[in-house]
Amino acid sequence: MIDTNAIEEHIRGILVALGDDPEREGLKDTPKRVANMYKEVFEGMNYSNHEIAQMFNRTFEEGLEDIEGNMIGRVVVMRDIDIFSYCEHHMALMYDMKVNVAYIPKGKVIGLSKIARVCDMAARRLQLQEKIGQDIADIISEITGTEDIAVTIEGCHSCVNARGIKKNNTKTFTAELRGEFKTDPSLQIYVR
Repeated sequence: MIDTNAIEEHIRGILVALGDDPEREGLKDTPKRVANMYKEVFEGMNYSNHEIAQMFNRTFEEGLEDIEGNMIGRVVVMRDIDIFSYCEHHMALMYDMKVNVAYIPKGKVIGLSKIARVCDMAARRLQLQEKIGQDIADIISEITGTEDIAVTIEGCHSCVNARGIKKNNTKTFTAELRGEFKTDPSLQIYVR
């Protein structure tokens, strides 16, 4: 679990290391505010991918077959799911991130709100954008039982935009393609 008391203590130390006074009026409550913010934005760090899958493991099986017993709708796609995260290299904000998730059902589908919740929880960790896509695919696979999954993410990284190279309009695109999405290019149009 996230230790907010330790975070407060360390933020206070950072303020001192920056040459400021953590007791001045504008900063007096900053360590507590930052600790509470970290507890919220890093909530996903409290759970493994398996625990997140269990948390949102609500699927539907009825009414998914046509008269011949075939699955209705070959692909389920949810686009432009807003998330944010923090990179593990600089603890810098990754923002304006859009996630597209597609999967081919194998007898059951997950509720659409659960897909968005999985994306949000997987992003609330210190990690890389590539890893967020892998985590989302792992969790969706565990819930739905399918290996045919695609997760694409596009977003801005403040460690690129605000420091270092300082390229303000740069976006990063990542793709996690599994199963048929990896081998069948005609399916890849769903997550572009």
